Amino acid sequence: MPTLPELLEKTLELGASDLHLVPDLPPLFRVSTELAPVGECPPLTAAEVEGFARQMLDEHRWGQFLERRDMDFSTTAPSGARFRVNAHFQRGVVAIAFRAVSSKVPTFQRLNLPEVIENFARLPRGLVLVTGQTGHGKSTTLASMIQLINETSSRHIITLEDPVEYEFRNVKSVIEQRELGSDVPTFASGLRHALRQDPDVILVGEMRDLETTSAAITAAETGHLVLSTMHTQSAAQTVERILDIYPGDQQNQIRAMLANTLQAVVSMALFKRADGPGMAPACEIMVCNAAVRNCIRTNRVHEIANIIQTSASAGMVPLDDAIKGLLYTGKITRAQALAAASKSDRMAAALGLKEVA
Repeated sequence: MPTLPELLEKTLELGASDLHLVPDLPPLFRVSTELAPVGECPPLTAAEVEGFARQMLDEHRWGQFLERRDMDFSTTAPSGARFRVNAHFQRGVVAIAFRAVSSKVPTFQRLNLPEVIENFARLPRGLVLVTGQTGHGKSTTLASMIQLINETSSRHIITLEDPVEYEFRNVKSVIEQRELGSDVPTFASGLRHALRQDPDVILVGEMRDLETTSAAITAAETGHLVLSTMHTQSAAQTVERILDIYPGDQQNQIRAMLANTLQAVVSMALFKRADGPGMAPACEIMVCNAAVRNCIRTNRVHEIANIIQTSASAGMVPLDDAIKGLLYTGKITRAQALAAASKSDRMAAALGLKEVA
C-alpha cells in the first residue's frame, strides 16, 4: 500500500487536479476531468484512510474534525507542492479529497482569460465577484488578479482563505494571508478586523452568509477593493442571491448599497479542451455601468441579462457568446456548447441545429 506522500507525488506526476481517498475503493485521480484509478493499487480500508487524515491534523484539529465531521485545510507533498484538502465523513467513515494547487500563480494569458478582467484588478475600490460552480477556476482567477496587483502597484493586500491555496511572495505590494481555522475563526470576523489593518485590497474566499456578505459590502463601500466568490452561474443570479440573503426590511437599503459598490461580476464555466490537453474557460462578464446600477437600485434585476447582451462596447459578454467563441475556435465541441448554454434552444438555433441533442 502506498504512503500518503507517495500518493500526493503520484498526483503531481500524473498532472491530476484531484485525488480522492475513499474506503473500499482504490485511490482515484482526476486527470483532465476524468476520475479513475491508476495501476494495480488495491482498495483502501477505512482504517487506512482515517490514518491518512490523522497524519495531517494535530490533536486539537483532529478533535475539531471529529466534532464537526468536516474540515478544510492544506498540506504539502515531499516535493513542496501544496494541496487543498477536505476531510469528511461518509457512511460513518472518513474520506478525503485533495486538490493540487500550483506553486506558481498562473498569468491571465496562461489561463486564457479575457483582458477586461485585468481592468478589474486595477480598480481602486468597489466589489468584484468571480462566480461559478466548484472547480471552475474561481480561486485561480482571483489569485491571478492578486498577483497582477502585487506586480504592478504598491498596496496592502489581505486575503481571507479557506484554506490558503497559492502562497504569494511580496513584489511591490505587501500581502498578508490569513487561513480560516488557524489564523481567523470566520470570514466575517476576519473582514471586521481587516478594516483596522490599513488594507487597500481584501480578498474574501467566499461570500457565503449574511454576516460575511454585509461585511464585504461595507468594506467596499468604505473605499477598499474587495474580491470574492459565489457559487452562482450568471451575473443576474449573483445579484439576486446577494439580495435574497438579506431580510425583507433591509432590501431597499442593500439594493442602494450594492448598486453603489458592485463593480463587476465574472461568471465562469470551465471546459475540457477538444483540441488538446488542458481546460478552456468561458466567462460571462458584467460591468456595472449606469444601466446595471439602475436595475439593481430599482429592483429590475431580470433586465440585467439584456443589458449584458447589448453592451459589448462596455466590455460585457454573455455566457453563451463566450461559449460560442470557444466552439468557433475549435476549443470545445458542439455537444459541450449545447450542454453548458444558458439558453440551449437559442444555442441550437445559432449552430444551425433543429433540436437540442
